[in-house]
Amino acid sequence: MANQVKVTLVKSAVHQKPKVRNVAYGLGLGRVNSTVVRPNNEATRGAIAKIAHLVTVEEVK
Repeated sequence: MANQVKVTLVKSAVHQKPKVRNVAYGLGLGRVNSTVVRPNNEATRGAIAKIAHLVTVEEVK
């Protein structure tokens, strides 16, 4: 498994519930098409699972 994952926000979090918006902003995703590289650990995977309908995820080698 890769040590890091690249997360890209592909749909807006504006009309989502506050918890979903906070997770997206907590990951560092502020605007559509913004991308962040995060460590591949349980906390990050859990956050990604909460907003899976808004993001795409790629493993970074």
